[in-house]
Amino acid sequence: MRHSSDSSLRPHTVTAAEVIPGDLLDPSEQDAAEHSWYVVMHTVPQDPETIRMTLRPPLGGTDHDEVLARSRRVTVAGHRVDVAAVPLLTSADLDGTAFRDGERVTSLRAVDPRAVEETYVRRWGVWHRDLENTSEPPLSDTELRERAENAVLRGHLVRHHARPRRSARGAAPRRVVVTGVGAVTPLGMGVTELWQGLIEGRCGIRELTGEEFAGLPVRVAGTVPVDPAGLLPRPQARRMNRAAQFGVLAAREAWQDAGFDTAGTVESGLEPERVGVSVGAILGDASVLVGGDRALRDRGPRAVSPLTTPMTVPSQAASQISLALRITGEARTVTSACASGTEAIGQAIDRIRYGHVDVALAGGAEAVVTPAIMASFASMRALSNHGVGEVSPSRPFAKDRDGFVNGEGAGFLLLEAEEHARARSARVYCEAAGWGLSADAHHMAAPDPSGNGVALALRRALKDADAHAVDVVHVNAHATATPDGDLAEAAALRAVLGGAVPVTANKGNLGHLQGAAGGVEAVATVLTLYRGVIPPTIGGTDQDPRIRLDVVRGTPRPLPSTGDLALSNSFGFGGHNAVLALRRVR
Repeated sequence: MRHSSDSSLRPHTVTAAEVIPGDLLDPSEQDAAEHSWYVVMHTVPQDPETIRMTLRPPLGGTDHDEVLARSRRVTVAGHRVDVAAVPLLTSADLDGTAFRDGERVTSLRAVDPRAVEETYVRRWGVWHRDLENTSEPPLSDTELRERAENAVLRGHLVRHHARPRRSARGAAPRRVVVTGVGAVTPLGMGVTELWQGLIEGRCGIRELTGEEFAGLPVRVAGTVPVDPAGLLPRPQARRMNRAAQFGVLAAREAWQDAGFDTAGTVESGLEPERVGVSVGAILGDASVLVGGDRALRDRGPRAVSPLTTPMTVPSQAASQISLALRITGEARTVTSACASGTEAIGQAIDRIRYGHVDVALAGGAEAVVTPAIMASFASMRALSNHGVGEVSPSRPFAKDRDGFVNGEGAGFLLLEAEEHARARSARVYCEAAGWGLSADAHHMAAPDPSGNGVALALRRALKDADAHAVDVVHVNAHATATPDGDLAEAAALRAVLGGAVPVTANKGNLGHLQGAAGGVEAVATVLTLYRGVIPPTIGGTDQDPRIRLDVVRGTPRPLPSTGDLALSNSFGFGGHNAVLALRRVR
């Protein structure tokens, strides 16, 4: 950049005899053309005809002397510098330096007052100039040393910044870990059935054969193949709606998987008031209200069960889980459409982080495979018209996707403060590192095609986890197989992470479990990190070329070894966006 265009420097010529300490000096016309300035640190008469000046780059560096004739015309800037504020620095010699992740190397053209420092950060054994840009190839240690050496030869100031030590902060948020998982899904009862079904590429979507579904334009759904009421004590089961039954079974599995006694908090050696429940649900179970209304119309008010109201509210799953395990800390319910389960987990993470509880069961439960809901979704043209066959009717990211498949189930994580889990020698699946929310503010049902709202939630999840795009090794996508929704999510993933991160979607196996989707998919993401293998996406053989993501298909794939973060996405009608960030524990 030429001096004449720099109004802040206002260069002009003077004689060397007029130069004083603090002036910004261009000793030669060549330097002026290259925008090279030096601070005059001090001047000393060399003899009656010459002056010796000690010069230092204005942004810091080493000194050198220039001897100039007193009458010589030189260029100075109309700007004076405090010489005491200019640091005396030398470039680092990186030969033989043992680098560690988290360290930085900076390069600065210190003779240019307006220069911008270039920074490389070491992450996963390589050097990145931008931790959020996955498209720029990183540098190896050797390449970084070579680049630094060349920069020094060009007059740049190169510095090596060791990884900062963490200081103890009494008020710092606590680290949260996952110690248990539980699930009830269309693939069967329990986490084992879920994981094996995902790895084997099995489909749990079925044809709805009940008389109440006859005549509907779409009669396929992801239904749980076992009656949950038969797995619970009858007096309890008859007081729960179907979603609450799913929730209690999945929560109990996560509780027991974490090493706790299924009799409850006290029997597990826990303080009941230090344990919480956080459940995502949209409706819970709409069939109870429909049944009550039918009974009222057919047989009158006395035919309506007194259990209709408590079994209709979406909060029933949370209350029944707290009852089953005698949890008194809190029992909260989150309703944010299909993002409910993920947001419920995120809220539980914060409740533990900031000391409100030490342990929490968090996830989602839903049972909305009912005639009215199915008919409503069909009227919206949101459901897939593919039938049950060799290929799943739910086809995430596929060229022939045409809508989602309604489903039901429950999925829960057992979250703990890390010190609480370590104190009892619990097995840790992964860290619940962070989460992010946003809203599209676009349409009551359709996604924002730009994907900007989704991208904001992704970035917020990364920030909350103190992570960067280069740390992400896997994404469990929301991917409902709707034409517009999948494109919007893909655009957001490319914008934030690039297109090289391995992505999978579980809805080809399960259908869309609505408020429970985030909980079940969080379980799948936890197991992906813990077992080091990514389940394939099923449904459709040809990927839509507009997606431009690395979608895992066909067979499971090993999780990349560099990086440690996995994201689980959930996006709901009305523009609700939630992203969960989970970190591998090595």
